[in-house]
Amino acid sequence: MNDHRERDITETFVSLASDLATGVDVTDMLSGLTTSCAQLLRATSAGLLLADHNRTLHLMAASSETIRDLELFQIQRDEGPCLDCYRSRTPVAVADVRFAEGRWPAFVARAREFGVVSVNAVPMRLHDRILGTLGLFGTEPGLISEQDLNLAQAFADVASVALIQDSAAVDASRINAQLQHALSSRVIIEQAKGVLSQQGNLTMHQAFELLRHYSRDRNERITDIAQQVVSRTLSAPKILNSRRVMRSGDQ
Repeated sequence: MNDHRERDITETFVSLASDLATGVDVTDMLSGLTTSCAQLLRATSAGLLLADHNRTLHLMAASSETIRDLELFQIQRDEGPCLDCYRSRTPVAVADVRFAEGRWPAFVARAREFGVVSVNAVPMRLHDRILGTLGLFGTEPGLISEQDLNLAQAFADVASVALIQDSAAVDASRINAQLQHALSSRVIIEQAKGVLSQQGNLTMHQAFELLRHYSRDRNERITDIAQQVVSRTLSAPKILNSRRVMRSGDQ
């Protein structure tokens, strides 16, 4: 591992620790985590799936719109490496999806449409419970190194801690409540993204970044801002105009 990459990894964990200590919005944090994973683990994109109390997986975060769609496709078709990782409770590595058509025919076809060739998935763990999965997607064949696999697992473990920040919350009812809160927050953010995307002619990724910048500029939780957009107590044009002000200030 070169010094530059080692420094980036250290800075990422320091940032995550700071976020945990200061109570940053978990949806915002996990979105940043998937982006960091993709960059540091030499993947094209990363995605994070979270299970509800019925063991049904939901998309929690993704570093690109392509992987967002591919993760949702896995859930809808009930097949794919991330689902197998969750069910088996162990990492799943696919060096080349073209050789996995017999195992996941629908997933492989869609992955190839999106240009995804390799997948590495690790479980999100909390004691003896699996909360979800972290998936790393590449456009070139090959597996990540054992060192990078361990790093991916460390990131997945951090994501689990972020979701269940109270170390005393180890009983099922408390865990379920906190996971449901995280999933509900994600739904609200998706709704707000849709409003901004439609009114501002933005991609969903651009809409999320705008929400993130707006909330951070005002030191408010992104979920709270999203709720205001959905309930119309905060107008979408006000947030869209903040983007133009921000751009003009950068010039």
